[in-house]
Amino acid sequence: MAEVLALVESRLGSVLGEPDARASVTFLGADRIEVLRFPGTDPGAGAGADGGADGGAGRAGEGPAGGRGPGRGLLRYATLGMSAHPMSDPTALVADPVEGPRAELLLTVRAGVADTDKVLRALAVLAASPQVEGVVVAPGASLDVGGPLWPGAPFHSVLVAEPGGLVPDLELPAPRDPVRFLPLLPMTPNEAAWKRVHGAPALQERWLAEGTDLRDPRRGSVRLG
Repeated sequence: MAEVLALVESRLGSVLGEPDARASVTFLGADRIEVLRFPGTDPGAGAGADGGADGGAGRAGEGPAGGRGPGRGLLRYATLGMSAHPMSDPTALVADPVEGPRAELLLTVRAGVADTDKVLRALAVLAASPQVEGVVVAPGASLDVGGPLWPGAPFHSVLVAEPGGLVPDLELPAPRDPVRFLPLLPMTPNEAAWKRVHGAPALQERWLAEGTDLRDPRRGSVRLG
């Protein structure tokens, strides 16, 4: 466990730099989850900027369509601890302690716009869910936190996007699965309800078509009519 987390933290640092803040949360029946905060800037290079940092639809609105110029500050939040154990199929009688998917969660928002540091506990809750609730977090899934992601946030849930855009998968010695760094895309309640009916790809296409700035912590719901 400690070896895996040391490798994960090293990978995060090699890509995102040094964290400027960190917090830890411990839940009953689960190991400690840390959340690291990394400051950064938006290169403002248009679609595909930042190497697809937010994954898939997360590239929408990164350039002029998002109304933000180059050099605007970003905050990236990354969990540390979720990958200590592989995620197990909730229907399995016995959890495999070695083999199975491993992941950490990433959230990118624009700095100085909202009190997004309060998202730390919500991210820790989501990262602990495989241990506490026996769920497997995978791309395309919706994760609900039961309230605003931070005070006043218009988002109560997130869409799990495809990994690999910003932080590459971390290979582990066999037979362990690699650690995947899964971007989280905040969803408004209307978007979450629409996604349940039409699916994640359709919502991501709508975000792209509208040039939605998915990093804006105060954005409204995309047009869904």
